[in-house]
Amino acid sequence: MTIMKNYTEFFIATAFCMLFFISTNAQLKFDLSDTIQIKEVVITGTPVKVNRDNVPMSVSVVNKSQIEESDESALLPVLNGRVPGLFVTERGVTGFGVATGSAGQISIRGIGGNPTTGVLMLIDGHPQFMGIMGHPLPDSYVASDVERVEVIRGPASILYGTNAMGGVINIITKTQNNEGVNANARISYGSFNTQKYMGSVGFKKEKFSAFISGNHDRTDGHRPNSDFKITNGYIKLGYNFNEHFYATADFSLAAYEAADPGPDTINAKPGERIDITRGYGSFTLQNEYEKASGALKLFYNFGEHNITDGFHSLDDNYGVNFYESFHLFEGNTITGGIDYMNYGGMAENVKAMGGKGIVFADTTVTEFGTYLFVQQTLAKKLTLNAGLRYQDHSVYGGQWIPSAGFAFKVGNLTTWKGNVSKGFRSPTMRELFLFGPNPALDPETIISYETGISKLFFDGKMNAELTVYALNGDNLIIMVPMKGLQNSGEVANKGIELAINAEPAKNLTLNATYSYINMENPVYATPEHHLYFNAVYRIKKLQLSANIQQITNLDNDPSAKVNLESYTLLNAKAMYNLTKNIKLYVSGENLLSQTYQVNRYYTMPEATAFAGINLMF
Repeated sequence: MTIMKNYTEFFIATAFCMLFFISTNAQLKFDLSDTIQIKEVVITGTPVKVNRDNVPMSVSVVNKSQIEESDESALLPVLNGRVPGLFVTERGVTGFGVATGSAGQISIRGIGGNPTTGVLMLIDGHPQFMGIMGHPLPDSYVASDVERVEVIRGPASILYGTNAMGGVINIITKTQNNEGVNANARISYGSFNTQKYMGSVGFKKEKFSAFISGNHDRTDGHRPNSDFKITNGYIKLGYNFNEHFYATADFSLAAYEAADPGPDTINAKPGERIDITRGYGSFTLQNEYEKASGALKLFYNFGEHNITDGFHSLDDNYGVNFYESFHLFEGNTITGGIDYMNYGGMAENVKAMGGKGIVFADTTVTEFGTYLFVQQTLAKKLTLNAGLRYQDHSVYGGQWIPSAGFAFKVGNLTTWKGNVSKGFRSPTMRELFLFGPNPALDPETIISYETGISKLFFDGKMNAELTVYALNGDNLIIMVPMKGLQNSGEVANKGIELAINAEPAKNLTLNATYSYINMENPVYATPEHHLYFNAVYRIKKLQLSANIQQITNLDNDPSAKVNLESYTLLNAKAMYNLTKNIKLYVSGENLLSQTYQVNRYYTMPEATAFAGINLMF
């Protein structure tokens, strides 16, 4: 009876909120010429560029100005709070690390895993994860290379295949669009001898464009043996053959070293040190005609990991994606796509067996997928879509992935969406071969149901989006005593997500998000309540920004135990335009000096301060 009561209250409250959104549609008059984000075009969650309101999936966008408001060099911490339902773990001033004591775990609606294998990272649509362990490397994603980030909150396996079980984070990289040369540089210094250096150059001449950037960050860390340093470079080239064909090629390389300070308990010893090199390259050829559009994408990811306990690995992940969309008649899009991926590598411990070493695995697995996706808009009011993917894996075989949804415009200012989809992630090479072998493992799958309302208020100066969802899965891969890895884990989450963006005045911007998740069993790196509020105020040459986050009942223990943590964070920043080309800024984080742990036994720093200079040419 208690469970039924909770469900009843949950859906009654949600229905009431949605009825309020719809009922206010007739009470307000709007000027569509002064809207914010309502005509935002997205490329994630749909095979073609469309208005975000026409995508039945829940898609959040973090734009360039929001990214630049932060002092972060790493991209993922910028997303914390700005995307409802998404949470990223941290352990220090900067740097995530890998292996024991690492941070950077990503959770969307309670799906992600430890390590993160249930949320897929993309760079311009190319999948990014370590070939052996199956998780992304969060230190590799830097904010200076990013134009914007699009996040699908919920399964997106119909389009992107494995690991898109809980959602997708698609990093859209910068492209030089203006003729001539543009350059940008930034230097900052702050608490714990934290130094950040960045430089970038963009060039465009007629059909050719180039963007090049470099970053170097280092810190002593707020605890002994918590130092971190990273150097990375990125280059992107583009060429516009004609009005129908456009090609891009890019390459990124990052080298970083990190230390695990170990638990901050009595007599605890520092952990291991890591030395990692990660890189990727890709080539994309896009075509666009009046009745057809699509792309051919080739990608190659690689890395080498060294840990002082003797672990050493070489891994790669390469493949090809091809899709083509056809617009046969008004409002119709039919997309067919295929993708192939090969990933794996060699993992060993060079100190095992008295220094002789032992190789745990040296192999790869392949996945092949094909999908058909149909979208139809009727009377410019109702958009329907449905898709079906078939995925074949070299170890476990094949499976079908369906998805269906709708988006309905209630008047000119309100959109009602709904979506039902299946998400999956294949067992990683680590699970299949390092802890085993376990060839009988099946892919993890979940079924997600969601519906939501988005609406404009106050002459288009505020838009709000409310989403409710429920998801279930019963074959998660977990370690079972005496049996090893088994498909016997369960998940049953339901929740509410709210996002509000407002511009009450030309010099004031407000953003707020809230997410609540009800979990039958607490999930690591997933807070029950997450409230975020951000304000940016501009007056002449001065820009002031501040944000506050309230995290409630976060399970911060990566083991099977549950430890709930709650805390409040206040950050602020002031930026002054000294000249047209020079900006000075100061910022502070955790200004309330909260003592808290995102990873259990890894206490985060109290109040920190930073200052820097931005140069633009």
